[in-house]
Amino acid sequence: MKYLVIGAGGTGGSIGAYMTQAGKDVTLIARGEHLRRMQERGLRMETTAKGTYTVHPIKAVDMEHYEEQPDIIFVCVKGYSLEDVIPFISRIAGLETIVIPILNLYGTGGRMQEKLPDVLVTDGCIYIAGEVKEPGTILLRGDIFRIVFGVRDPEQLRPELFAVVQDLKESGIEGILSDNIRRDALQKFAYVSPMAACGLYYHVSAGEVQKTGDPRDTFVRLMQEVDALAMAMEVPFLVDIVATNLRILDTLNPEASTSMQRDIYAGKNSEIDGLIYEVVRMGQKYGVPVPTYERIAKKAREDGLR
Repeated sequence: MKYLVIGAGGTGGSIGAYMTQAGKDVTLIARGEHLRRMQERGLRMETTAKGTYTVHPIKAVDMEHYEEQPDIIFVCVKGYSLEDVIPFISRIAGLETIVIPILNLYGTGGRMQEKLPDVLVTDGCIYIAGEVKEPGTILLRGDIFRIVFGVRDPEQLRPELFAVVQDLKESGIEGILSDNIRRDALQKFAYVSPMAACGLYYHVSAGEVQKTGDPRDTFVRLMQEVDALAMAMEVPFLVDIVATNLRILDTLNPEASTSMQRDIYAGKNSEIDGLIYEVVRMGQKYGVPVPTYERIAKKAREDGLR
């Protein structure tokens, strides 16, 4: 199948590099100096699991110069950039194209489906600790590289989705076709949202949350509040979310931080609305108390973060 990956940061760049190295037909959508470096020198990967290497050549263009029609589109941009990619997807997608959004924000697929009624948009999430170290270079920490995706309506299930799982496996990526993507995407959100909120509130990286103390206690309370939301939304987790996510946290490089934190510290747009403020709104909608989120959201607003 022909794959398109929109966004070549830590998530999309890693998918593109692994799948290209495995011989899959993949094109990355990127821009600026990052794109120029990839076109000229390939994509350099600095990884814990596979060492340092360069994938060259690697197919990479900007949106204006992509003229193919992909079978599968992985959307790996930040939530605040979604509006920019909808017209592009509308232009290049065929009737059989499947869109798999892999974002930190919960419910992205459903929102995209409303704006792309002629193609199938699934939901999805990813477990990875990657970032752009410098233009043309991805830093990938840890051993976890897992993509979970699925349809919200079982009648939308298509054979191509099983083929995606196989292509990911052959590329060294764990692909899981979920039978309940609402639950599984919320489970991922139950890690990344509390971690982003906790890291921002205490201005710390993973190492401080791995230790006994206030940041770790706050991380636990935030997860418990999302767990209560999952129950109210009738998509209860099948695992002990606190124990599961603490195990994930404790395997991370102590220097790891969330992309939301890095964007805020750099003065860029961030996903704070979808990762923190949205949880407060969800609490109000479902009648679930989320006092820890409310405290962190209040401080973030006082700091002028929008």
